[in-house]
Amino acid sequence: MASPTGSDRLLRGSVRHTAGTTAALLLCSVAGAACSLAVPALAGRTLDVLLRDQPGAGRWLLWTAVLLAAEVLLETGSVLLTQLANARATAWIRLRALGGLLGTAPHRAAPHSGGDVAARLCVNSTDSGTAPAALATSVSSVLVPIGALVALALIHPWTAAVFVAGLPLLLLLLRAFATQSSDSVGHYQRAQGAVAARLAEALGGARTIAAADTARHEEERILAPLPDMTRHGTRMWLVHGRAVARSGVLLPLLTTAVVAVAGVALAAGEVSVGGLLAASRYAALAAGIGGIAAPLGTLVRARSAARRTAELADLTPMSHGSAVLPPDAPGDLELRGVRVTRGDVPLIADVTLTIGGGSTVAVVGRSGAGKSTLAAVAGRLTDPDAGSVRLDGVDLAELSRSELRGATAYAFARPVFDGGATPTIGAALAAGTGPARSPATATGIRDAATAACADTFVRLLPLGYETPVDDAPLSGGEAQRLGLARAFIGRGRLMILDDATSSLDTATERQVETALATPSRACTRLIVAHRVSTAARADLVVWMEAGRVRRSGPHSLLWEEPEYRAVFTAEARPADAPRWSTGPDASLETAGSGALPSSAVPGLGADE
Repeated sequence: MASPTGSDRLLRGSVRHTAGTTAALLLCSVAGAACSLAVPALAGRTLDVLLRDQPGAGRWLLWTAVLLAAEVLLETGSVLLTQLANARATAWIRLRALGGLLGTAPHRAAPHSGGDVAARLCVNSTDSGTAPAALATSVSSVLVPIGALVALALIHPWTAAVFVAGLPLLLLLLRAFATQSSDSVGHYQRAQGAVAARLAEALGGARTIAAADTARHEEERILAPLPDMTRHGTRMWLVHGRAVARSGVLLPLLTTAVVAVAGVALAAGEVSVGGLLAASRYAALAAGIGGIAAPLGTLVRARSAARRTAELADLTPMSHGSAVLPPDAPGDLELRGVRVTRGDVPLIADVTLTIGGGSTVAVVGRSGAGKSTLAAVAGRLTDPDAGSVRLDGVDLAELSRSELRGATAYAFARPVFDGGATPTIGAALAAGTGPARSPATATGIRDAATAACADTFVRLLPLGYETPVDDAPLSGGEAQRLGLARAFIGRGRLMILDDATSSLDTATERQVETALATPSRACTRLIVAHRVSTAARADLVVWMEAGRVRRSGPHSLLWEEPEYRAVFTAEARPADAPRWSTGPDASLETAGSGALPSSAVPGLGADE
């Protein structure tokens, strides 16, 4: 869990970001507090003037009315400024948390499930965003009682003394409220996040749940944290209720005692009737110190929520340099002694590869062999724990973010399209150009879709490329083709396909392969493959096992080994097939083995 220091730093940043609005709110609150403190004195003075039939009563009455009106206007302004400060602070905190989430390596963000992230970005960020306004409001909440206490001392010292005598009990009450409330709120928010995370998981697997008829089991799993949530929520409200009840008894008693002392002073001729009226009003204002519980409770919730939000904002970011790639370089990719470890488990170890620019390399292996981890390292979706990755001689860690993402393109087995950021199919494909390049043209979008065999079904949609992403009924294969089109439109030096053709039929896959091999799309291609046909058409194959490169070389050479053939389906049979790459030959070096040259690769006449 993020440290309180991290949450406090986030809250301080939100205060700085909303400094103008918060300062205006503070000024408005303080001015309103001054009006509140001035009104009883003016009202008391007006009453004395009226009772003594002295001249100037109208003037005093007018000033009292003016201050009452100003108090109402300032209170209205405070409410509006509070909402504005809350909105701005929430937006800033949410962007910080989202920036931390998107700026870190995927494996660091992976422990936070979608539902938990949604709860932190929505509920917890909103609670955190109330801190600046609550801080400003708490100042006026303290100033009014202090000013009222000073006024009581000026009216008659004993009225202030009586009120001060009851303050220790009130302060103990506020301290207990803050301590107990903080603990309850923290547990409640964690249980709330757990429910949201499990609900998001269930929604993502709704079809599986329906097919397996496990809805009842899922309901029980989702609601399992509910008893804890109920217990801590009940405790939270009980703490609040007890604080309100105790202050509801203590504060009227203090007010009554102050009025009684002022009445005795009135009978003794030490206080006027107007002074008694002012004393009663100031006693009520001084008793308002219990009102600090509201902004105090808001601050407690904000700080507890900020701990959860700060866990996202404080995720270790991936650093970027300022280097650029040499112009017109072919896209040579080199991995030197790369090792990736998660916990104490090595995912890939001591991998050394040299891939010539423009070549196609298939990465094969059984499940858990480290194929996707290798693909992630090759395009710097994650950093190796040891070793380095170079593209055209430049370490990927030294490249600027825009240079890195402009040079690499990814396609995955399950591409995701955000209907909010890219509302239409055309916009979703155009996003593949990246922020550093010129926007994609309509012709470029159609060309990319055609190469990925997506143009035909996109044109059949109600609005074609203008069809909203959220309204497009996409099958798994259609989604993959759109993901490939999004990668094609970037035309970087390095294209990485991580199982990106697994849902395509044989004919469609071959059309995609042909498009990849055209000179206009020449680039280095690293493909995580499960099909024999994919490996057969690659220039070279990297065979991985237990996180290491077992062997690398042409598919025809590796096919002679029974264990290599066992990686694929038993029905696969070698046959002649056209080669994929039109670029220069690729060479691969593995730790402990020499470079293997590219050669003609026998392929397969049919898939597995």
